[in-house]
Amino acid sequence: MSGKGTKESPWNLKTPSGSSEYQMYRDESASPPAIVCTVGKTELRYHLSAIDDLHAMLKKQGDWMPLGSADEQKPAAPGTVEAWGRSEQNPVGGWYGLKKGLRGRFGMYMPPLLEELGLAEVEHNPKNNRMRAR
Repeated sequence: MSGKGTKESPWNLKTPSGSSEYQMYRDESASPPAIVCTVGKTELRYHLSAIDDLHAMLKKQGDWMPLGSADEQKPAAPGTVEAWGRSEQNPVGGWYGLKKGLRGRFGMYMPPLLEELGLAEVEHNPKNNRMRAR
């Protein structure tokens, strides 16, 4: 493990393509509890429940799923992790992203965290990566 997942000792991660580094940590005191993702000077936040919810969905799916990362302002490709992270059918009933304008990129930043936690396998190709539950 690259860190403890705290603000003082965040997880140090790389995007699936390996092109960018970022950090994540749990903020259980936030309302709602969040995963804080710092990319350069940009801070994104996702529901803390995304870790368990995404893992459960992948286990139920049982096979590889495309990541399909996209900014909030762009549509997510159907059948991708990104689309699921915005779907009214997911456990939070919509966006896992918590900061308006920065709610996207779920399919970019959450998969490496699940891989770091031993919950998923993630491909590391230049493009079109997929993930599946462990």
